Amino acid sequence: MKLRPLGDKVLVKRNEAETQTKSGIFIPESAKEKPLQATVIAIGDGKLLDNGKRTDFQVKKGDTVLIGKWGGTEIKLDDQEMLVMSEDEILAIVD
Repeated sequence: MKLRPLGDKVLVKRNEAETQTKSGIFIPESAKEKPLQATVIAIGDGKLLDNGKRTDFQVKKGDTVLIGKWGGTEIKLDDQEMLVMSEDEILAIVD
């Protein structure tokens, strides 16, 4: 199934949670936190301005971004958990 976000919405997929600490300790499933980094899968057309034009996105498909723990709306697409969120909810682009 394909999904194309509308307006200023962005479709992102959270990156996998770390399973092991830097010192080598394995983290149990119950202790894992939601990752704050995600990959941009798709973007909408841009926010519609009062003059009828659309704004350009600051993110693009394939960017790794920093998101909040509780931002966006979780959806399941082809058995993969993803988030649909406004571009305003994206905190930063990870270089």
